[in-house]
Amino acid sequence: MTVFFYDQTFEGLLSAVFEAYSSKVFPDKLLGCGTPPPLFAINCRSVVTNVQQAERVWSALRKKLPKNVCNMLTYVWLSELEGCDQLLFRYVCKTFDSRHAVAWDFGDDDVLQVSRIARKVAHESMYIKQFVRFQQAADNVYYAPVCPVYNVLPLAIDHFADRFADQQWIIYDTKRRYGYYYDLQTTSEITFLGENGLPAGKLDASLMAEDEKRFQELWKSYFKSIAIKERINPRLQRQHMPVRYWLYLTEKQ
Repeated sequence: MTVFFYDQTFEGLLSAVFEAYSSKVFPDKLLGCGTPPPLFAINCRSVVTNVQQAERVWSALRKKLPKNVCNMLTYVWLSELEGCDQLLFRYVCKTFDSRHAVAWDFGDDDVLQVSRIARKVAHESMYIKQFVRFQQAADNVYYAPVCPVYNVLPLAIDHFADRFADQQWIIYDTKRRYGYYYDLQTTSEITFLGENGLPAGKLDASLMAEDEKRFQELWKSYFKSIAIKERINPRLQRQHMPVRYWLYLTEKQ
């Protein structure tokens, strides 16, 4: 069994593809650096992430695959599902080895899995755009916690930079403990070292702007006033508004 160890970054995965074709040695398994090797591993290699090599592989993929299919590969990586790196490795190798386009060969299980996972990640990205609720902090920065199933914040952040370009805001992934801060000009990735004042991902009352509580109460009242009791359908509501987002929705508190 041949094993490649890499740093578990997307650039590292592309570097592993470059290493495989350069050495003509293809791994049976990809593992993160520091992971104990399998019992029957005969050939173990450590792949050093090389940005230039990764860019060469990605450039070659963009020439062979349509733009939307390249986006699908990124979506699969952001799914963070177990084995997604090996799935992508096989998919990329099939793309390079085939004279014909493999992107639409849904008889191939790898192609089908990539399509299915990418669709799920795209849906989660859509949910983020729909169900983010900002809270105004005392320093006039708007804060919104999220907890998506997949790591979709990078896919949605440009939407918020365009939609809320006139205000400072932070969108924070409480599950992965990182987020993005927009300062009216640029968007930068941030990480909170502690969670003081952020219980359950929501702002503490002491950190809210003076009128924030009032606006939240007004929004709740509006939400209740437009509801028609006779037509309330909890099952349909859960279908279109996943329960996992209710914790961060002002109207569902």
